[in-house]
Amino acid sequence: MWKIAILASGEGSNAEQIVRYFREKTLDATFLIISNKTDAGVVRRATNLHIPIEIFLYQQFVSGEVTERLRTFNPDLIVLAGFLLKIPDNMVALFPNKILNIHPALLPKFGGRGMYGMHVHQAVKEQGETETGITIHLVNEHYDEGKIVFQKAVAIVPSDTAEDISAKVRVLELQYYPAVIHNFLKTNSRN
Repeated sequence: MWKIAILASGEGSNAEQIVRYFREKTLDATFLIISNKTDAGVVRRATNLHIPIEIFLYQQFVSGEVTERLRTFNPDLIVLAGFLLKIPDNMVALFPNKILNIHPALLPKFGGRGMYGMHVHQAVKEQGETETGITIHLVNEHYDEGKIVFQKAVAIVPSDTAEDISAKVRVLELQYYPAVIHNFLKTNSRN
C-alpha cells in the first residue's frame, strides 16, 4: 500500500483529483492531507472524500512539528498541491527525492520566490510567451530548482488573458499530475 501525504493551502482541486485518480484505478493507497489554512477549500474536499486532514500553524511548520508528523505517517511520497509555503530544509533532508511539486509554468522560466498562481500567468502574458504549461519537479532547498520529473506545454495566443492562461494550465494540472504521481511511485517507492 502506498502512503501519500498531500500538502495543500488552497481550493484543493488537485488534491481531490489525485485521490479520485487512485480510487478510480483501485490502487492501494492511503492519504493524509495537511493544510496551513482552516478555511481552505481543501478542508471541505478532504472531509467529503473521507480523507484525514490536519491543520497546522505556521510556527508548527517551521519548528519541525509537521516534519515529525510526516515522519510518523511514513509516506512513500509527499505531494504539494497548491501549497504556498517553502518546504523547510529539515523536511527536505528527511524525505530526499520524496517530495513532488507542480508549478504552473515551464521551469526554469517563471519560477522562484513569489512566482505562484496568477503572478506566474501574468508574467507569462507580459513576456509575450507563445507557450506555457506545467512542471512537476522534486523539491529541494530552493524554490522551483529541484530535478524536473515531467513537463507539458500548451500554446498561448496573443488574445489570451492571464485568466485564459490560468485555465489552460489548470486543465494540464488536473489531467497529468495524478498519473505522474502514480508513475513516480511505481518506479521510486518501496512497493
